[in-house]
Amino acid sequence: MAKREADFSLYIHGLLKEAGIKATAEGSAVPEINNALKSASKSQSGSVGCPDFVAIVKDYVLVFENKRDREHLCLEENDTISLTVEATKRYAVNGALFYAKKIVEETSFKKVFAFGNAGDSKHHILQPLFVSKDRYVKLPEVDTFENFSGKNIDDYYKRAVLGEVPPSDIELQDILRKAKELHEHLRNYGSLGEDEKPLVVSAILLALREQEHGFKLDELTGDTLEGATDGAKLFIRLENSIKRARVRPEVNKERVLDQFALIKNRPKLNTVHDMLAKTPLKYYAEYVNEHIYKAVVSLSIEDYLGRFYGEFISYSGGDGQSLGVVLTPSHITGLFCELVDLQFDDVIFDPCCGTGGFLVAGMTHMLMKAGSTNERDHIKERQIFGVEDRDDMFTIATTNMILRGDGKSNLLCGDFFTQDPSKTQLHGITVGFMNPPYSQAKNKNTAHLSELCFIRHLLNSVTEGGRVAVIVPVSTMIGKTKEDKSIKKELLKNHTLEGVLSLNKNTFYRVGTIPCIAVFRAGKKHPKDKVVRFINFEDDGFEVKKHLGLVETERAKDRKSYMLSCWRGEIEDVPSKFMVQTVIEDTDEWIHSFYYYNDEIPSEQDFLKSITDYLTFEFNMVTSGREYLFKGGDEDA
Repeated sequence: MAKREADFSLYIHGLLKEAGIKATAEGSAVPEINNALKSASKSQSGSVGCPDFVAIVKDYVLVFENKRDREHLCLEENDTISLTVEATKRYAVNGALFYAKKIVEETSFKKVFAFGNAGDSKHHILQPLFVSKDRYVKLPEVDTFENFSGKNIDDYYKRAVLGEVPPSDIELQDILRKAKELHEHLRNYGSLGEDEKPLVVSAILLALREQEHGFKLDELTGDTLEGATDGAKLFIRLENSIKRARVRPEVNKERVLDQFALIKNRPKLNTVHDMLAKTPLKYYAEYVNEHIYKAVVSLSIEDYLGRFYGEFISYSGGDGQSLGVVLTPSHITGLFCELVDLQFDDVIFDPCCGTGGFLVAGMTHMLMKAGSTNERDHIKERQIFGVEDRDDMFTIATTNMILRGDGKSNLLCGDFFTQDPSKTQLHGITVGFMNPPYSQAKNKNTAHLSELCFIRHLLNSVTEGGRVAVIVPVSTMIGKTKEDKSIKKELLKNHTLEGVLSLNKNTFYRVGTIPCIAVFRAGKKHPKDKVVRFINFEDDGFEVKKHLGLVETERAKDRKSYMLSCWRGEIEDVPSKFMVQTVIEDTDEWIHSFYYYNDEIPSEQDFLKSITDYLTFEFNMVTSGREYLFKGGDEDA
């Protein structure tokens, strides 16, 4: 094996180790597979065949063939992978498929993933196939082998090979369908306004929490006596729920209760409806209890309540922005936790918390890392802070945290810019997460509401050395206005930019904003020689699907794993098309495309193609009477 090919095989072996996959070189530790390989020479002479690596993961076999040149990845004839002697010997995918078919035909293993890998440690292609008795399936290229680890391979097989929808996706799809149905019921039977519907549902969810303490929906009888209506009964129950959660400060409890007062004050909600034979409130409570409650109170990182509201509001004819709901998807809130390496003893703060998506993700992440009940209780009571400007959104966020078992979080309703950063620091904030309002700075009078102003205020509110991650429009990191350029300069004087990720343009599906994530270190001046990472993560493995919106594909885990390895510096040689590492100036555009350069050396085929394209162009110009273009003159010379 040539040195370059041996080096590449070492790189592949390293990727396997990172995924926790134990592989055997040039054979297998399983006698049954070794026997099949004894006559599996790629020359098809009947002698021994030696794949570069073979691994067993559960009841799957993984077989690998590596080549040093990407030109030798795969040879296809008539859209079929060739299995001629020449093809199996020279091409990685063809050789891997040949070995895989031998294993399927001559062993009891009937599910084989074959990998043809070609290139070097920096520029390469990893091409998987699934091989069974009667067919092979060419799968999307991968960057890591994370999908083929013991914890992921079954899910990947079901998604990528069988085309099954995972249970978590089915549950979410069902929740969104129920959201649409409930929207219709709220509109038809309650005549509720756009901003009232989420509040009614929140009130019901809190009241349903009291079922643990004896509340039964049969108590809702449609009584018309003041103080005994269904709304009054639900209000008492939700008030008890808030008291049990020990929401603080006390003013928060009163503010939330004021928002919920409409359920007892609105006659139409408390009057028996002829078609329903019960009050709309009872009908809503039964519906929410049967279809929604369990999902919302689960310990999943998914902000079901936020997703529910995002979809719910969209059926009112808008995209949610008019209500302040521009939902941050759960795969982004979860990613924030990993980008800042969130620990169980961190203190997190979201100054624009909306429905509480970042707080839910952060709390879930920290609780998973906590080692004792005392640590978990402390996380809930002392380590989560948030601010929300809108009363209704604040009420929703408070509801969300109570339903997640954390009503003791320090949530405040108010304007973040009125909060003194030095006083906020006294809470010991170590991590800041934020998705600020977009496009608020429209002129000089509103320049103080720009995304960069929000970032500056958050960084100043976090303790020295704290980590801050924000998701903002790409234009924020460019800094087009004079004011933005000034703030960027100020940021580097007082804080450190760690890196920026360019994201999928559909991250905020239906909103139309192309976002990026910026990560900072607070309170430490950006060193001149600091190397900053700029990552192009537009291809994140999420796709828009009709009627479902943005959904996770089987590629998402792989893409995320590769990106995080690059972010943490675990991969040294990364193609510049994916990540650029460089020092920066405040006048730069802090995005990947600004620093990108092409670091791929053209192959001989690329060179010949370029020459051919140029000669074709020149010939076309000459035959069109425009030969002057190649003589240094002009048409009239």
